[in-house]
Amino acid sequence: MRIAYATIGTISLILGVMGIFLPVLPTTPFLLLTAALYFKASPKLYEWLLNQKHLGPYIRNFREHKAIPLRAKVLSITMLWGTLLYCAIFVAPYLWLSILFITIAIAVTIHILSYKTLKKGSINEKK
Repeated sequence: MRIAYATIGTISLILGVMGIFLPVLPTTPFLLLTAALYFKASPKLYEWLLNQKHLGPYIRNFREHKAIPLRAKVLSITMLWGTLLYCAIFVAPYLWLSILFITIAIAVTIHILSYKTLKKGSINEKK
């Protein structure tokens, strides 16, 4: 079972990292799933993930504060709308597909904005 948890956790990690660059993929849920799966698979994998320079603080802060940093919110929403508007206007061959892209952008924006904004002083980074 540990191998299955580690394998699925790694797939989730890859999807989470891809979500940083692809605005339709949700980064946070995949990273939290990775943390849970790595915790079950191996304490070493879990510690490795939490000690990652960029992903570790993001996971710890979200788990502790249930909040997203303002910079991450702005960047995510900007990339989301830029990508999906481009697709809706220039790529989608059908009106229904353009409407779907806009609907996804609205839904993901609402989801991102539903989380509290993490204050700078709350960041719990390892130094």
